[in-house]
Amino acid sequence: MAFAEIGGLALEYELLPAHQIDRPTLVFLHEGLGSIALWRDFPARIAQATGCRTLIWSRIGYGQSAAAARPRTVRYMHEEALQVMPALFERLGIERPVLVGHSDGGSIALIHAGAFPDQVSGLVVLAPHEFVEDKALDGIRRAGKLYAASDWRDKLGRYHREPDAVFRAWHDIWLSPAFAGWNIMEYLPAIRCPVLAIQGEDDEYATMRQIDCIAEMVADVESLKLADCRHSPHRDQPQAVQDALIAWLDRIQRAG
Repeated sequence: MAFAEIGGLALEYELLPAHQIDRPTLVFLHEGLGSIALWRDFPARIAQATGCRTLIWSRIGYGQSAAAARPRTVRYMHEEALQVMPALFERLGIERPVLVGHSDGGSIALIHAGAFPDQVSGLVVLAPHEFVEDKALDGIRRAGKLYAASDWRDKLGRYHREPDAVFRAWHDIWLSPAFAGWNIMEYLPAIRCPVLAIQGEDDEYATMRQIDCIAEMVADVESLKLADCRHSPHRDQPQAVQDALIAWLDRIQRAG
């Protein structure tokens, strides 16, 4: 594991080397309670199967990265996409990657690709959010009750220095009145790269409208809706997601 200093704070990251030439770098962006470790072996399996150089990192406040220097704001995903990612990519020499984002990570990937359309080769978004739905808020409220009444804190503690801070930052900002109008739809029409959008039919935090709107507003979108799948497609249907990602990556590589 290595660390990169971005904005005066240390980011935990892992960079897997490429096994094939002329392949894009894959960049994995974790979900709202995630980290490098919580991806488990999914990035490594994709890296091995595709031959791509692969970057995984834990955002500030997550995993073994430094604690956040200030409270989270409504624009926390914008800050990651517009400030942290460009600085990290410059620091590590990463150009025109394929972004693979889950949940919050998918939203961050969409913002980045819309803001910097010439600097992204492709997007794979797993259960992303573009706007706030009642279903998401209901799911987060249930998560808050479960966190208080179960061993979830202990489980998060295996992956994060400060599990309570990680959970509260995610839970509290999403349920705050200020977050009700959060929306990133404005970034979608500017996205020029191919997109693979994947969502489970049993997603407990979103309706299918979340990926349908991407297909309506971005020129090159392949959608995959998975049965028997909740909010983490790469965990619930790992082989289906891996097969779809590899086939999609081969297609966009052939296209140029």
